[in-house]
Amino acid sequence: MDNQGGGITVQRALELPGLRSGLPEVVAGADRLGRTVRWVHAGEVPNIASLLKGGELLLTTGLGLGTRPAEQRAFVRRLADRGIAALVVELGPRFTRLPATIVDTARAAGLPLVQLHREVPFVTVTEEVHTEIVNGHYALLQRAEEVHRRCTEALLGGGGIPQVLHILADFTGNPVFLETPDGQLLYAAGSAAGEAAADPLQVWEGLRGREAEPSGNAVLVDVPGGGHGTGSVRARLVLLGVTAPLQPVHRMAAERTAGVLAVVLMQARQEEELAARGRGDFLTDLAEGRISAEDAPAQARVLGFKPGSGPLLPVVMRLSSELGPSGNWAVLARAVLEELSSVGVPVLLGVRPVEGRVPLLVGLRTESERTAVADRVAAALRAGVERAGLDRAGAPPAVVVGVAGGWAAASSGLRHAAETATAAQGLPARPWYDARRLDIDLLLWRLREHPDLSAFVDRAIGALRQHDATSRPPLLPTLETYLAHAGRKAETARELHLNRQTLYNRLARISELLGTDLDDPETVLSLSLALRARRHTP
Repeated sequence: MDNQGGGITVQRALELPGLRSGLPEVVAGADRLGRTVRWVHAGEVPNIASLLKGGELLLTTGLGLGTRPAEQRAFVRRLADRGIAALVVELGPRFTRLPATIVDTARAAGLPLVQLHREVPFVTVTEEVHTEIVNGHYALLQRAEEVHRRCTEALLGGGGIPQVLHILADFTGNPVFLETPDGQLLYAAGSAAGEAAADPLQVWEGLRGREAEPSGNAVLVDVPGGGHGTGSVRARLVLLGVTAPLQPVHRMAAERTAGVLAVVLMQARQEEELAARGRGDFLTDLAEGRISAEDAPAQARVLGFKPGSGPLLPVVMRLSSELGPSGNWAVLARAVLEELSSVGVPVLLGVRPVEGRVPLLVGLRTESERTAVADRVAAALRAGVERAGLDRAGAPPAVVVGVAGGWAAASSGLRHAAETATAAQGLPARPWYDARRLDIDLLLWRLREHPDLSAFVDRAIGALRQHDATSRPPLLPTLETYLAHAGRKAETARELHLNRQTLYNRLARISELLGTDLDDPETVLSLSLALRARRHTP
């Protein structure tokens, strides 16, 4: 059964028992039997075309076809102009065989023409075809409702709009877009249908690069906003038939999905978060090598990032794990973007709620302004976190600045900064961390679950940890401060607010407990590594 068009094909209608019993012979338009039959109509009047809407399978005995060739040509042309699916003529008293005039006109007009060699009850044909159409339409509704059910389950299971859009994209086998009423992209979802699936941002760039509305093989569905006038549309769902043709069932599924999206958007005001998630997905795909350096600039332009010819600076902020994927990311995205607007350089900011990250790309004019821009960006990020009320969610966020460079360097730079931002959690608080200076911490973080690292920490400073668990004052802070000041006792004493004799006594006690000489360079290196490693080990 061909039910993709909300009807059946002419070919399928001819295979049903009613028409098959009439021994149908296709005499014209055999190459167009794939046309969709929307309905069946039977009639004998000459002006039958004026009573039709298009898509009908017309049954007739030919009484209204006329007797003169001119009348017959006009009759067939009017039906073809009306867009009917096919003309079926039952042979009998009026025609023993269809005249060449009728056949030639139908062939020239591209109208499927069928003659029946046996009499058939037209009412039986009508009932059979209509039953088939209704059953096919019901099957379409079932498939669309299945998509609606999966989308609802995804939301109830804690998923968001991106997951809903990916479900629809997988169902259609094509990219799906959610845009604002004025055509700005909020989120692009691609189908997971194999390697041949088109990259959604590349598709969008090709579409909007021509400043043209979607046309042809496309479905556009408004997401209602619940208001009046301009507020009646909250967003627009766009399906483009890039990988496979779009079918009516896809429109049905899109219409049901739009209803789900409308509820979510109205309840949570998720536009800002959704757009930020889309940018976060792009930056993550770039970091993980799924987007090439050649394709990245065009896709970034789609997302509103238009840097100059200078280097790109990757930055990643890692938030406390207590925020969680369901935290107030919409408020955070809006607050941070507003703060970044004063930085004065192009910025592409995204969010990755699952990983608790905020990745950015910053367009520099020259490499020399890296530090100054990093200061402003880090301050804007922290101010945004504070405005969003997330500064009280556990440990303060860690902002890591990577190495500036071109698009190829941005890929590895974002990946390095993201890993380093995770490793930087628990380090002494700084406005921002330079990814180039945390390679040791990153290495230790990668080895955090290796038993040898825990054993090394225990050998190096285990005695001090046991002391601090049972005695006062704790000695680990003294050792950390001493090593941080490269063994300069006067500076160590000042920072710890100790007199020199008290500091000397504590250092002597540390040497005694560890059985080491704190002036030995190898010992200092070993203790420094152990102190850094303990932040990453259980």
